[in-house]
Amino acid sequence: MAIKIRNRIKADFNTSSMSDLVFLLLIFFMLTSTLVSPNAIKLLLPSSDSKTMAKQTVTVYIDDRNNFFIGEKQVSGSSLEEQLSDKLAMQTQGVVVLRSDKSVAVQYVVDVIDAVNTINDKNKTKHKVILATKPKK
Repeated sequence: MAIKIRNRIKADFNTSSMSDLVFLLLIFFMLTSTLVSPNAIKLLLPSSDSKTMAKQTVTVYIDDRNNFFIGEKQVSGSSLEEQLSDKLAMQTQGVVVLRSDKSVAVQYVVDVIDAVNTINDKNKTKHKVILATKPKK
């Protein structure tokens, strides 16, 4: 008498759902990588050969229309010092990275430097301002 086994173990593996998952992940990373922009405000930075790297605390932007931005939030020139003071409140040696369009008058750059110096004098801190540049070609 021959007894046959009815429950056979199948050795194949269905990969159709795995390929769907891979394509979904690919689409997700392609979309998110194009949305991430390190410089949210488009500027033409001045050129320089110097390579100063620092851990930035606050980034201040000045666009070609002389508008001030702290991070991505636009601020007026009169409230620049107050807004910077709020951002630098818990630190004694912060770094303010100034990203200014190359067409901006020097006075607007000096306004940011003066605001940081005033904060340093009031709070007895040692915050620095670094001007961001692009490498020369």
